[in-house]
Amino acid sequence: MNALPPCPRCHDEYTYQDGEFMMCPSCGHEWNPADVPATEAAKVWKDANGNILQDGDTVTLVKDLKIKGSSAVVKVGTKVKNIRLIEGDHDIDCKIDGFGPMQLKTEFVKKS
Repeated sequence: MNALPPCPRCHDEYTYQDGEFMMCPSCGHEWNPADVPATEAAKVWKDANGNILQDGDTVTLVKDLKIKGSSAVVKVGTKVKNIRLIEGDHDIDCKIDGFGPMQLKTEFVKKS
């Protein structure tokens, strides 16, 4: 079986070929595989101190963070376990005990 490359926009693995173009059924992106560079630089996420973060790391907040739409505040020093790194404005997808699922920016955490 021939493995097709994932979508360069949404990284979905369910792409298909339509003539000389590749199509993504999830986001509708259409591209020519010859135009995509063969080696794309992998994004590196760094914490507030410049340490490289990876999926599954434990991080600590370096700043009090207000929760949008609530009067609650996640205090500095709160540990967040088993983070997941994602693309976008907020780089970390996690679950904070007592607050639930949340997304954080890497600039407000340090690696524990």
